[in-house]
Amino acid sequence: MNLKRIFGALLTALGIGGLIYTAVLFVNSSDSNYSIRNLVVFGVLGIVFFIAGISLVRTTKDES
Repeated sequence: MNLKRIFGALLTALGIGGLIYTAVLFVNSSDSNYSIRNLVVFGVLGIVFFIAGISLVRTTKDES
């Protein structure tokens, strides 16, 4: 059981969740500064978590 791969999968899932939440906010947004700030914050965090999780899973070697 590789802990790095599990953590990478968790980060990837959090990133996907953040990106989906950003998409929902974008669809339901009214043009206010609060909603634009939320879109940027959740979008950037989602992208960072997603990229970090994918790269962690890709760079971790399988060891039996």
